[in-house]
Amino acid sequence: MTTFRISPAVADAFPDTLIAVVTATGLRGDEPWPATTAALEDLEGQLADAAWAPADETDPRIEAWHTAYRSFGTNPRRTRPSVDALGRRLAKKGALPRINAAVDSYNSVSVRHGLPAGAFDLDHVTGDVEIRYADGSETFTPLGEPDTVESPRPGEVVYADAIDVLTRHWNHRDAHRTRVTHDSTHVAFILETVHATRDGHLVKTAAAELQELLAPHATRTTVDYLGPDTGA
Repeated sequence: MTTFRISPAVADAFPDTLIAVVTATGLRGDEPWPATTAALEDLEGQLADAAWAPADETDPRIEAWHTAYRSFGTNPRRTRPSVDALGRRLAKKGALPRINAAVDSYNSVSVRHGLPAGAFDLDHVTGDVEIRYADGSETFTPLGEPDTVESPRPGEVVYADAIDVLTRHWNHRDAHRTRVTHDSTHVAFILETVHATRDGHLVKTAAAELQELLAPHATRTTVDYLGPDTGA
């Protein structure tokens, strides 16, 4: 069983962090996911009708992540938090990318609630996963670039397992090794805030919404919460 935890140093620096870990076992990516399709089309329809727009960097939810990125030396306008980049893409193109049903599900929930989201195929994770500061010795292979090897800067916040980095800049980009594909059956989905006092209720609402999208296509789903004083 994979345990998620926040290192003491990161917990001290970001004491208002709350992360939902939605775990799905027995995922079936080869069947229709009509609720996910409807969720994507609803968001795109609302955008087209000017009834809704994704959060941008003027929104407190995004601004909090820009502040966090700057604190560990990342320029958030050059290397954007995942939800910021995804929202900008949606606003520009009018549509979200279609990757696969599981990824599309968390993308729709992420943009709807203005929260960074990601996922790890747990069958390709080694050991536990920790959110910690990079020490400069780690390696990272970006999603979609299996022949590329990067070296996170010392002090950058990363997700890492026993082998290497799984996500750079806290939630900017996931690794190729643990990517969620059509064939993934055991997946941990992540939804995050560094301002739980204000946005904790959004994390819980988003986690419930994601679980509802996943549950019809999984043998089992669970939701756990990770904060500075907890493990998931």
